[in-house]
Amino acid sequence: MTTYGSFPGTRPRRLRTTPVMRRMVAETRLHPADFILPAFVREGVSEPVPIAAMPGVVQHTRDTLKKAAAEAVEAGISGIMLFGVPEEGNKDALGTAGTDPDGILQVALRDVRAEVGDELLVMSDLCLDEFTDHGHCGVLDDQGRVDNDATLERYAEMAQVQADAGAHVVGPSGMMDGQIGVVRDALDQIGREDVAILAYTAKYASAFYGPFREAVGSSLKGDRKTYQQDAANVRESLRELALDLEEGADMVMVKPAGPYLDILAKVAEASDVPVAAYQISGEYSMIEAAAEKGWIDRDRAVLESLTGIKRAGARSILTYWATEVARTLR
Repeated sequence: MTTYGSFPGTRPRRLRTTPVMRRMVAETRLHPADFILPAFVREGVSEPVPIAAMPGVVQHTRDTLKKAAAEAVEAGISGIMLFGVPEEGNKDALGTAGTDPDGILQVALRDVRAEVGDELLVMSDLCLDEFTDHGHCGVLDDQGRVDNDATLERYAEMAQVQADAGAHVVGPSGMMDGQIGVVRDALDQIGREDVAILAYTAKYASAFYGPFREAVGSSLKGDRKTYQQDAANVRESLRELALDLEEGADMVMVKPAGPYLDILAKVAEASDVPVAAYQISGEYSMIEAAAEKGWIDRDRAVLESLTGIKRAGARSILTYWATEVARTLR
């Protein structure tokens, strides 16, 4: 105990004296297996297309996507989450390219699964926003509102074609009520009980998605506040969690990660299935931009941000730095 006028007898700094000491007593450790790489594949391109708002990230060709998947295996990460970017002329009001067996996402799933087999979890974003000409995550009614139940019918079909294309895991991300139960039933109906569901359980209507809109060539006008969650709210995340677990989610996710670490911690405490978090495009771009300006140490900031996400309770982290950081850790 410390008493007035004396030197301290308790010195926590003893456990910070050297790198080896700090490593030994570290409470949180990053590992390559913690990471999932989000990757974009664009229809009709012969060379990767750089994403201006996300330095270092590209819209892949089919061939470069296969190479990225092979590199992910070599780095030891756990999965790759695929997002399809169709040609503009292949978008329509129903997002039919998203359920076309020959659509870009399904083709890419087959490509990557053939490349990596079961050495990497091949995951698929299950949402319509990349494929609709209005940019929303679902089907619109005659008043321009997202029709929840009509959208669920589309999600059921998407789940089946993605499973047939080789997805180990599907990630319903549209925040439609009842989406997990509908997707689970659709998969089971075609005998694909082995395909897991990573539920986007707490997905907030965030300003940090901006660069992602460029990455997927979004056609969105307006916002998604009628279906994604309000940044001010906590309890509804736990309600969404209870519903997703009841409907059969195998894993659950919080998105974004960094601005919502409190939500992540609460979900991790309440969940009896693995919890993931998505370090989204805006989080990535802020660090890259600040580092480019020389304002922060890029590599340290990347590791610190990821450590904070894991410390808050994430078992898995979707991050655009997945392969790079995994190589560093190895």
